[in-house]
Amino acid sequence: MTARVRSPLAGRVGLVAAAFVVLGEAGWLLAGLPRAALVSDLGAVAVASWAALACTGVARRHPAPLRRFWVLLAVTMTLAALGRTVWTVERLGGDALPHTPLVGGLFTAGIVTGTAALLCSLAAPRSVVGQARTVLDGVIVALALIPIGWVVVFRDIAAADLADPLRTFGLLYPMFDLMQLTILVAVSGPTRPMWRALTLIGASLAIRAAADAVYVSLVAHDSYAAGHPIDVCWPLSYLLIGAATGHPPPADCDGEEETIEPPLPPWWRVALPYLPVGGAIVAVVLARRPTGQTPHLIFVAMMVLLGVLALRQGLAANENLRLVARLRRLAYSDQLTGLPNRLTFTRRLRRALRDGRPVAVLLLDLDGFKQVNDRFGHAAGDRLLTTIAERMHDTVGGDGMIARLGGDEFAVLVGPPVPPERLAERLLAALEPLPGEEDLGVHPSASIGIAEYGPQHTSHTDLLRDADIAMYAAKAAGKSAYRVCTPRLRESAVSRAELIADLRRAVDEGQLLIEFQPIVDLATGTVKSAEALVRWRHPRLGVLPPARFLPLAEETGLILAIDRWVLGQACRAAATWRQRAPEVTVAVNIAAAHLRRPDLVATVTEALEAAGLPPDALTLELTESALIDGSETVLERLAQLRELGVRIAIDDFGTGYSSLSYLHRIPATELKIDRSFVARLDAEDSRAYATVEMVNRLAGAFDLMVVAEGVETGAQHAAVAAIGCVQGQGWRYGRPTALPDLLATLTPIDVAR
Repeated sequence: MTARVRSPLAGRVGLVAAAFVVLGEAGWLLAGLPRAALVSDLGAVAVASWAALACTGVARRHPAPLRRFWVLLAVTMTLAALGRTVWTVERLGGDALPHTPLVGGLFTAGIVTGTAALLCSLAAPRSVVGQARTVLDGVIVALALIPIGWVVVFRDIAAADLADPLRTFGLLYPMFDLMQLTILVAVSGPTRPMWRALTLIGASLAIRAAADAVYVSLVAHDSYAAGHPIDVCWPLSYLLIGAATGHPPPADCDGEEETIEPPLPPWWRVALPYLPVGGAIVAVVLARRPTGQTPHLIFVAMMVLLGVLALRQGLAANENLRLVARLRRLAYSDQLTGLPNRLTFTRRLRRALRDGRPVAVLLLDLDGFKQVNDRFGHAAGDRLLTTIAERMHDTVGGDGMIARLGGDEFAVLVGPPVPPERLAERLLAALEPLPGEEDLGVHPSASIGIAEYGPQHTSHTDLLRDADIAMYAAKAAGKSAYRVCTPRLRESAVSRAELIADLRRAVDEGQLLIEFQPIVDLATGTVKSAEALVRWRHPRLGVLPPARFLPLAEETGLILAIDRWVLGQACRAAATWRQRAPEVTVAVNIAAAHLRRPDLVATVTEALEAAGLPPDALTLELTESALIDGSETVLERLAQLRELGVRIAIDDFGTGYSSLSYLHRIPATELKIDRSFVARLDAEDSRAYATVEMVNRLAGAFDLMVVAEGVETGAQHAAVAAIGCVQGQGWRYGRPTALPDLLATLTPIDVAR
């Protein structure tokens, strides 16, 4: 533990010491002081050794992928220190420039380990093909620069002077450096944030390439002597590698696999290995001797370059084939479940219909899957989809083709001799929870619609439409069921679609109207309020009740526009009758969709202000199913409305999710007992009587006023009055009527009649 605490400080001390060595060597060589060659050698050995220790130390503090990177760099620096040590010993032994096989082998081994280190960096390709392609890119650049270097360095050297292998093959040293630099540029592309350590290593390679190029040029012209100022570049390159150990990788470079698609590489990255090739071709022409012959090294380099280019193109072609295969999988398969997708299913269905085969389509939609996503998150939903897809795929087997069309919707294409109804039964059985899964609450059932191809279908879209119609019929039948599309179902769906289309025009064309049903005081018969009930004066079907079109409005989102219109009209009507009966209020139903909208309070406020109606003259009626959401945002909006003075009524109480917890939280002012309980009071149903009495007591405990809905007979009136309900609503006190007729009833009603 203590060593880890001291390691950053020790690293900084070592870096400063190595920097002083490089600066001291630079000053010594530039000043031309004696023993410059020995100082140059010792400085390079010292800095390379320190860099090897720094890389070894930082390797211990990183996970496996980065550890391999730093260990290979440590080996590279160790080989550099050994090579320079052997160089120094042999030079002191009398060889001015000891280019021996041992020295060359050590430096070459360092090039191999350094290249391997670059291929182990976090941004490098993980596949063998990708790594091979990257190495080949570097080799192409290196080989292409050999003819260029020949022209720049050796063009003015006599052919006789090139007999020495050192002068001929010495050009390979800077080429290897440029190869590594090209690989570094390739692996530090746009897929990750730039790591500063790679920037320092790139600067190190660039300095070393420049130094090797100058060194080879000087040697070729017989103008190099050990201790030349250029020698300071090598320890400087080692210093930069040691300094790179002080920079941790970016936060998202943790060695884990990428979970998103990497961005496309820039154009220069794709063209990088090919850019120097054109220059190499020009250089070959310029390098030709007066005799018309091409130097052997240039000829060999160009032949190898052509071979490497062919290999690189082969890898590119292989990669393109793999990419095409992957694109086909992406285009025709669902990435989550591995099943065929909508495109594949549609193509297979169209082909079957074109061949005249009798087929059927089973359309499956999971029941309650949205609740799984809302409750457990989308990751749990994805896992559930994968599990369900596997079960359905095993169930269908070779009897048909199952595909995921999107979301929680699947489809099966089946043909004879498999009866589609039997397959639907098997699928429903396969989706039943296994032992132990019932308590998890994450196993939705499915509704299945079946459509068999027949003369009434002109295309595959007709068949899918019929399967969709049958699927919605299965949902309406109670879910976890299947239905076969029949002419009657098809006609019903067409009528429904036409009704939705007509409903979209109803508000704009003034087809909606409002009727008001009085709510009376049970003790005095005085009208205390009136509930606004919307009707639709359909141009073809006549006046339609709310139950006929409001469910469609909620399903299509048209309920928002209808609610706003009803709210505005009801507020204006209440402002009119309050001139005659100032205490009579108005009640308006608000859909659940409005509770989730952030402009609910503004909508209500605007309607009140436009009509000149005080907030306490308005009651908003909300069903239990609308309130069950009970989110903090919804509760806050209801609280704001109560602060304005608007009253809140819980409508149809007892039929939804009656819960003491939400009565505590919702700022309600009254409960409306559902008509289904009141209707049973006629038959002297003791349980119904007890239920209404219990609700009345519960409301009293919460300081809520009770309104009994659906009072139609004298017996029902007597029962709710005896129980203690304060107000009543129903045909017993008045049917829904237009505003002019309501104005005539704003006098006490004889409730005893």
